[in-house]
Amino acid sequence: MMERPGMIQRLIRLIAESPAAVAAFVAALGALAAPVLGMAADTGYTSAVAYRDVPVVGSRNLVWVIAQLHLLLAGFVLGVPIFAWLCEVVAWKTGEKRYDKLAKEFTKLLSSAYSTTALFGGILLFILIGAYPKLMAYLSDIFFPSFMVYCALFLLETATLYMYWYGWDAMSEGGSKVFHLFLGFMLNFFAFFIMIIPNSWATFQASPVVIAEGSDLARAWAATWNPTWWPVNIHRLIANVVLGGYICGAYAGIRYLSARTPEEREHYDWMGYVGNFIGVFGLLPLPFAGYWLMREIYQYNQQMGITLMGGFLSWLFILQAMLIGVLFLGSNYYFWMGITHRIPGSEAQYKRPILTMLVILLLCLGVWMTPHSLVASLEEAQKMGGTHHPLLGVFGVMSAKMTVSNLMVLVTFMSFLMYWQAGKQATVGWARVAKAIMNALLVIAGLAVIALGVYGYFVPAIIRINYFSTSQVGIVLFVLVTFTLLTSAILKSAKTTTEMVWGRMPPRAGYALVLNAVMVILLMTLMGYARSSSRVHWHVYGVMRDSSQYAFSPALGYAAVLMAANTFFFCMIVAFIFWVATMGDKGKNAHGSKEKGADSHGALPAMAGGSQTLDKQI
Repeated sequence: MMERPGMIQRLIRLIAESPAAVAAFVAALGALAAPVLGMAADTGYTSAVAYRDVPVVGSRNLVWVIAQLHLLLAGFVLGVPIFAWLCEVVAWKTGEKRYDKLAKEFTKLLSSAYSTTALFGGILLFILIGAYPKLMAYLSDIFFPSFMVYCALFLLETATLYMYWYGWDAMSEGGSKVFHLFLGFMLNFFAFFIMIIPNSWATFQASPVVIAEGSDLARAWAATWNPTWWPVNIHRLIANVVLGGYICGAYAGIRYLSARTPEEREHYDWMGYVGNFIGVFGLLPLPFAGYWLMREIYQYNQQMGITLMGGFLSWLFILQAMLIGVLFLGSNYYFWMGITHRIPGSEAQYKRPILTMLVILLLCLGVWMTPHSLVASLEEAQKMGGTHHPLLGVFGVMSAKMTVSNLMVLVTFMSFLMYWQAGKQATVGWARVAKAIMNALLVIAGLAVIALGVYGYFVPAIIRINYFSTSQVGIVLFVLVTFTLLTSAILKSAKTTTEMVWGRMPPRAGYALVLNAVMVILLMTLMGYARSSSRVHWHVYGVMRDSSQYAFSPALGYAAVLMAANTFFFCMIVAFIFWVATMGDKGKNAHGSKEKGADSHGALPAMAGGSQTLDKQI
């Protein structure tokens, strides 16, 4: 008993300092488990037991929780290396050391989360083998070659992460730095393929392609290249960036709220801005990727699409609209606070544009949240004249929702551009003409999106889906690309009129960053449930029926409880990861505070909801 605390400390140290060792151990277990499954399938052995239940909790609930936590952790682990590497490239090209420091801090979070992700992956594998032996034998018979590739990639990624993280300081100059950047690139390369291989297993269950003839490799490849594989790959890649960006922003927000020195406040204020920017950068194209995925689902199986968008799962999309709307509002709110607090004297100048954008966002959110068929009593339906509201019901269809989602993307992009240009004065002679063209294009684009949305009510659905909705997306993407290039060219030689002051954001900015991260986590748990439930009572849609006691779709209230629980558990895990990642910093700060003395402002508690008194003190 006396040795137990020492063992726990050594375990924490092992996780914090040697994540690759733990990950390699789990990968080795996976590599050992896969051949066992493959041999079982090759010998024609089928388990006499199709299902095993877990007392009290239930096998499906346990798999649901573990799989959701593993996917969320994996999303964070796969999303963070992308922008960590990009920050390091920026630091290498521009010579700005703060970007290198930021990239290293992002990677520190990654190294702490990596082993936890691998552990949950190993737990999920063993629970699936034990609780669903028949299903796992079937999947291993089809995907056995990809199991081997996955294990090899996992080992390569682990070794690369090991060298990338621990070699940061040793490879900081000259040719060594170039090799370190190459390691970062390879880390993302392996991570991408580690993401898309399991995606093939999950998408095969929803949109299977099964061939009876051919080699094992040919059968595995046909099953991998199923109709929803690439839409999910693209959607999940973007979503991982969004998740990673907002969680890093939440980390910065928490560190900002607990900062004890002006230097810390400046650094974590800037880090919070970068995290929010990355989240918004991914959030803008995410609705388009989601639209492509739903379009492919409809084309693969119309009934599955109707179950998702028009059946009992359609109310999930109302919740989705609310969550995305709060996310858009939270991201814009953080941008607006950045303008009014970091740029002295700008509040009066930008008050009216901010108010206008806020009104547009709220109106769009109201339309997006309007259901097509209301849940109403018989008396309420009789008073309304049907299940559709006589006035609001017209906003419940996809034509209206596509229109307002595009408008919200446009408004958020404008908010970012306003922040980008704040405190700068263009010096190029053609700037005024370029701004006039941009303003005209923005008005034309907004009117075109609205006109297509209104016209969409009067054409067949196939024309609206294939032409009108895609045209709306094309218009918005054109604005995003064109305006980014023009603004970048205008600001290249711009004169700074007001210096941006970091570290002056009020405490509510930190809470906004945390709120955005929670919204993203809830959103991912929600849509994960929706995709899985679209298979209804099938393990593999139309191929392998679920004959267990859990062959039914959970009620929405029951599912909401589990989704909320998953979000809570994930937040606790992330908090633990943050705590482990900051243990070294706390030791350094404690040592530094003895020498320099702690800043009195940083010791103040941050008030929930913001405090004007505290704002002034900070």
